Amino acid sequence: MSTQSKAAYRSAAWFGKIDRHGFGHRSWMRIQGFPGDVFDGRPVIGICNTWSELNPCNAHFRDLADHVKRGVWQAGGFPVEFPVTSLGEAIMRPTAMLFRNLASMDVEESIRANPIDGVVLLCGCDKTTPSLVMGAASCDLPALVVSGGPMLNGKYQGRDIGSGTDLWRFSEQVKAGTMGLNQFMEAEACMSRSPGHCMTMGTASTMASMVEALGLSLPENAAIPAADSRRSVLAHLAGRRIVEMVAEDLRMSRILTREAFENAIRVNAALGGSTNAVIHLLAIAGRIGVPLSLDDWDRLGHDCPTLVNLMPSGQYLMEDFYYAGGVPAVVRALGEHGLLRQDALTVNGKTIWENCREAPNWNAEVIRPWERPLVERGGIAVLRGNLAPDGAVIKPSAASPHLMRHAGRAVVFESIEEYKQRIEDPSLDAGEDSVLVLKNCGPKGYPGMAEVGNMGLPPKLLKRGITDVVRISDARMSGTAYGTVVLHVCPEAAIGGPLAHVREGDRIELDVEQRRLHLDVPEEELQRRSAAWRAAPPPMSGGYQRLYFEHVLQADTGADLDFLIGCRGLAVPRESH
Repeated sequence: MSTQSKAAYRSAAWFGKIDRHGFGHRSWMRIQGFPGDVFDGRPVIGICNTWSELNPCNAHFRDLADHVKRGVWQAGGFPVEFPVTSLGEAIMRPTAMLFRNLASMDVEESIRANPIDGVVLLCGCDKTTPSLVMGAASCDLPALVVSGGPMLNGKYQGRDIGSGTDLWRFSEQVKAGTMGLNQFMEAEACMSRSPGHCMTMGTASTMASMVEALGLSLPENAAIPAADSRRSVLAHLAGRRIVEMVAEDLRMSRILTREAFENAIRVNAALGGSTNAVIHLLAIAGRIGVPLSLDDWDRLGHDCPTLVNLMPSGQYLMEDFYYAGGVPAVVRALGEHGLLRQDALTVNGKTIWENCREAPNWNAEVIRPWERPLVERGGIAVLRGNLAPDGAVIKPSAASPHLMRHAGRAVVFESIEEYKQRIEDPSLDAGEDSVLVLKNCGPKGYPGMAEVGNMGLPPKLLKRGITDVVRISDARMSGTAYGTVVLHVCPEAAIGGPLAHVREGDRIELDVEQRRLHLDVPEEELQRRSAAWRAAPPPMSGGYQRLYFEHVLQADTGADLDFLIGCRGLAVPRESH
């Protein structure tokens, strides 16, 4: 250890002092077998790991972290791995979204309280990506995302099957009587056959693509399969690069600019990405202090063509997308047609255009050419009207064209429990022109805004060969799901929004082209219903869920907690005594 204090990095406040505090910090770290020279002015790189056996998508992250460490050591840094809350979409109840903001607090305070100069964020399953980026953004330090990568393609009866998307399809086929239970159970073992997150363009793949489009990851991060050795190489290179980023003081605020968010919105449209990206990018923008609104999604993305032919909107899967060229090929197509902010900076120190302007497209069926898109206007559409004065969203690329303009009679479910009780009843008064309405599943209502908006259809309709009807809710839906589903209705029913006042038999009008969602009920009657409405009690009398319930914002601003908005910076905390 040098006899002089090292003040170049934030970690010097812990390890650089020649006093009892420095002695203590260094001494206890030496328990792990670190030699003394690692404290001699090296940048300390935190590796924020969401590994957990309760989160299958991230179960391979211990190995991934080791590859990051190799790169950090090679570049002259001091890697320290630390755990944070891991949000497993497939396991957690009532929904991982309930805990996204809690995990972001865990990340933020873990970074701020410890001697960390830069951080590599290991993300995979749906909510781990936004929660880690939100927490790090609140600190504004050099940060780089390494995603865990998608699973290999599922294989069943000689064809590819996609996680989530084919699960919904198989489930509906069982209800319709066209698939037997034995086949259903056989397919279970065929879908998830390697490490990684969903290999459809669900929320996990979408958010991995969003961090690449935002410039927070190295090129090709989004699509390399988890089982591919090139994923480990990328992790190694990320470990090298984060050390350089700390030396350059390349903080998140220099990368997460307004231009970066505009690029991400358009990349999401070209990918046919998940509607969940809307909420997550709004929340991330709120943490870093970039103005971003729901209307930006419609203005920037709705007229952009969907080029990527992946489930649930199309045919292929993430493994195919990687071999075709991945996100860089999509970025190049957008840049060549004037829909890219080319000067946006990325973590490797180059602009997004410098990274992608020569990216090849090796498969024009997986990544369609501009003149032959999968969907001509495929981005997220934002709907408004007296049923959603603060907005609602729909994903046209996953919807049925014949239902994009529709009017029908409402079949109303006051809760997800009532939906489950009634949906299989043969006497349910629902037809192909009906509009299924689900209430009280928004940020406060479930609570946590679960992925229940893609309500399964009544079996009696499925048996008639009807595979889609209009569905409306204040919930979210899985990025792997499909259908003509209106989501994120704001304000939500649980706080007395107009959705709370829809009754069985009301006429609802949907017009995606005109961005209109209208409840055809006289204003005087809606006022009477509103006056009679009463709020449900909070879900818990204490604990995190009570804190969440009292402070969560609505979906149109990202469903963050109100006291977490904004960037608080990376101050050195007061010394312990």
